Amino acid sequence: MTKHRVVVGLSGGVDSAVTAHVLKQQGHEVIGIFMKNWEDDDDSEFCSSRQDFLDAASVADVLGIEIEHVNFAADYKDRVFAEFLREYQAGRTPNPDVLCNAEIKFKAFLDHAMRLGAEKIATGHYARVRQNADTGLFELLKGLDANKDQSYFLHRLNQAQLSKAMFPIGHLCKTEVRRIATEIGLPNARKKDSTGICFIGERPFREFLNRYISKEPGPIVDDRGRKLGQHVGLSFYTLGQRSGLGIGGVKEKGAARGAGDHAPWFVARKDVERNTLVVVQGHDHPWLLSRHVQADQASWVAGAPPALGAYGSKTRYRQPDASTQLVQASDTDFTLDCTAQPQWAVTPGQSAVLYDGEVCLGGGIIAAAHG
Repeated sequence: MTKHRVVVGLSGGVDSAVTAHVLKQQGHEVIGIFMKNWEDDDDSEFCSSRQDFLDAASVADVLGIEIEHVNFAADYKDRVFAEFLREYQAGRTPNPDVLCNAEIKFKAFLDHAMRLGAEKIATGHYARVRQNADTGLFELLKGLDANKDQSYFLHRLNQAQLSKAMFPIGHLCKTEVRRIATEIGLPNARKKDSTGICFIGERPFREFLNRYISKEPGPIVDDRGRKLGQHVGLSFYTLGQRSGLGIGGVKEKGAARGAGDHAPWFVARKDVERNTLVVVQGHDHPWLLSRHVQADQASWVAGAPPALGAYGSKTRYRQPDASTQLVQASDTDFTLDCTAQPQWAVTPGQSAVLYDGEVCLGGGIIAAAHG
């Protein structure tokens, strides 16, 4: 194996810590960088940045590698957070992790690492990179731990970025990563995984958005147009949402109570023009299922769209690949036919990602979905 000067993104978590350890074991020259991407809440109980850096520094100490603290907060605010707010204001539900990987971890961080003389960068993502022997192209593969695979969040990476990327734990299961961390005495071996969006941390999501997005209450109606209550602002809801709607059942006058009276309500549509939230009763309501998905802002790992035909797809992170037909594709957009396996609560602003077996081909931002 060729030995490289590798800059590792050390987050303070166990995955990136074991990543650095594996690289060192393989004989690479390893340098750690802690990325500070958010600084508006440094004194907040919800911001773990200070503790994360201390954990990352402790790991670097145990492994015997250098660590540098780099502030990408301005880049993050411009390239990720501003887009996040724009999308929410427009009534869509963005995925900032996808943007962060494309704009910060594999752009701003990569550029910084190259200035340090790095030949490669590495992160603790559960994914893999392979160079195709026939085409010479770099392929993005799923992580072998199906429960942790993060290729969905990395689908916007291009050939130049993948050629510099290493994912040393992509072939490991999470349980194995924790076992290694414990075995070599890493101080964060039992640290729990971070959840949610990095700049929100553990704080209530609605409370956070309140600080940045103006609220415009409006009606909540069902699929027959009956008003059931009032929403606090369309930005605060996402398709498929079940809790936090604040509405009870609806019963026809004089009708006998039926089994459907207590079926849960789900957000099915957001009518931005009328500032109306549409909800339906029952998980399998037809309005929650989509057979056609259109995506724009396409990004293809190979640099060009794949041939039309049958693929697997994900329209949200934690779901098995669905059988899909790619019926139209260009450098900028594509259309999926999901008739064989209609997709539940497809959400504009989220990513639709395409797979050929274990190979992630790329994807785009969901613009529209319909039955």
